[in-house]
Parts: sequence; C-alpha cells; structure tokens
Amino acid sequence: MTPDLVAELMRQLVREAIVLAAPLLIAAAALSFVLSLVQTLTSLQDQSLTTVPRLAAIALILLVGMPWFLERMAAYTRLLLGDFHRYLG
Repeated sequence: MTPDLVAELMRQLVREAIVLAAPLLIAAAALSFVLSLVQTLTSLQDQSLTTVPRLAAIALILLVGMPWFLERMAAYTRLLLGDFHRYLG
C-alpha cells in the first residue's frame, strides 16, 4: 500500500465523517444559539433548559435521518470492499 493510497483513503474517510456529522453539528449549534438567546432575553440561567432540548433535537435528527446515515455508511463500505484488491498490493 503506497503512501498516496493511504492518503486517499484517509481523505475519503474524513470526508464521509464530515458529511455524516454535519447535520447533527449544525442543528446542535443553531439550537444552542437560539436557546442561549432565549436564556439571555428572559434571564433564566437553568442548565436543563439548554441540555434537554438539545438532546431531544439530536435524538430526533438521528431517528429521522437514520436511513440516510446507514445508506451513506453502507455505500462507503461497499466502495472500500469493492476496491479491496488495490489495497493489498
């Protein structure tokens, strides 16, 4: 396995990880911003007011997006296993 091939595999892996994590991270960041704004405007400083909705939103996104997440991971796995002969020698 050449260093170029290893670098290409790592590039593909990091790209897939970013694509899979992006919806969750964007939703968590946006929701955190909105909740922090609401807390600032209402002067409520309870930590559970931000934690519980954020966890619920992430759980909902995971449940709704699970078919897409699994299909994306399965396609990447098929791509890796389809080109397995290239990685051996």
